[in-house]
Amino acid sequence: MQLYAQHPVQRTRQLAADVGVLAWVLLWVLVARTVHAAVLVLAEPGRAVEDLGSSVAGNMTDAAGTAEDVPLVGDELAVPFDALADAGGSVTGAGQAAQDAVATLATVLAVVLVVLPVGWVLSRWLPWRLRWVREASAARALLRAAPDLHVLAARALATAPLPRLAALPAGTGAGWHAGDPAAVRALADVELRRLGLRPPDR
Repeated sequence: MQLYAQHPVQRTRQLAADVGVLAWVLLWVLVARTVHAAVLVLAEPGRAVEDLGSSVAGNMTDAAGTAEDVPLVGDELAVPFDALADAGGSVTGAGQAAQDAVATLATVLAVVLVVLPVGWVLSRWLPWRLRWVREASAARALLRAAPDLHVLAARALATAPLPRLAALPAGTGAGWHAGDPAAVRALADVELRRLGLRPPDR
């Protein structure tokens, strides 16, 4: 598998693009982590409410237990404290729900901050890189053993920009049609240069 071009300039471009994509991904991961941590700070009030509710519920439960020990009227005295303990439990639940909502918001924001920009870049970079790897690997396969330059020449004739074809020596197309090895090689070189690959030794 051919991952990078053999031509130094094109290989440098590919490496720069790969490093740029990696840096882009790392940047947005760091941004997402920072935003996640910043949003989680909003959970502090919910945590304080939960602690308050737990404290009130615990104190009122203890008070209700003490009131029940009073002879004759203990059960009646414990009723208000039990009610306050239940209210404290509700406050605890509200505080926990607020923390859960903030945690969910922080996670969603972090995921969106990574998926959207990274997905946008990958949707452009990945097809470009995979297409080049597939084409370059196929071209290298054609060059192994007995190089089949006719396929590469035909590919150049079909896809190369007209200015590049016009820069070839006059009669190259007719020479390719007649099977002239020099014309075939000239056209194959156009395709190989596009891919950043070295032509086979003459």
